[in-house]
Amino acid sequence: MNSPTQQERRQIFERHFLFGKLSAGEIDSLISYARVERYPAGREIFAKGSPGQSLMAVLRGSIKISSLSNEGKEIVFGIINAGEIFGEIAVLDGEERSADATAMTDCELLVLNRRDFLPVLQNRADLCMILLRILCRRLRQTSAQVEDVMFRDLDSRVAKALLQLAESVAPHGVQGAPVELHLSQRELGNRAGGSRESVNKILQNWHRQGLIDLGKASVLIRDLERLKRLI
Repeated sequence: MNSPTQQERRQIFERHFLFGKLSAGEIDSLISYARVERYPAGREIFAKGSPGQSLMAVLRGSIKISSLSNEGKEIVFGIINAGEIFGEIAVLDGEERSADATAMTDCELLVLNRRDFLPVLQNRADLCMILLRILCRRLRQTSAQVEDVMFRDLDSRVAKALLQLAESVAPHGVQGAPVELHLSQRELGNRAGGSRESVNKILQNWHRQGLIDLGKASVLIRDLERLKRLI
């Protein structure tokens, strides 16, 4: 796949929820610095503790934000989809990356270096407010994850994780239509805070009840409303 032309990069900026608020001159300035990077599924984009020198916007694909313990146990903080940004925490405070980022599917990213983006932010309070809202939303999501692990049983956490993923895949999906999610049971367990074996037992039970169908590294949700009642 060829790199985007100058005009295509301009259209990417103009359509983006954050960059689209820039003036024509600001967009022209950033276009000269922005680059497009591509990652195959499974490839690490950056590691926790690495220097945070860039902000990334997802043009295509899905990114997993996670952290791995010394014993190899993974927790998934969130999934970033096309049209969203990530890497903003380290870019804003200049510290190390706070988590790992991995391509869940083949991905295409628009990358802006911190040194090029911060001067724009310093003159645009509206963009700073948008980034603050993003940070607040992610902090709330993290707080909700901690509460879920403490207060919800695993069945409820798995149902909630599936519904959140379904919403990210089909935010305006047809009411009652099946939604297919491409992820392994281990990845679902990492997101819900349970082992693959425990998650498998839950999914097999739901499969027998007709709530879902199971494929190779995929889950087809057949009844979203019944799944919602399990939360």
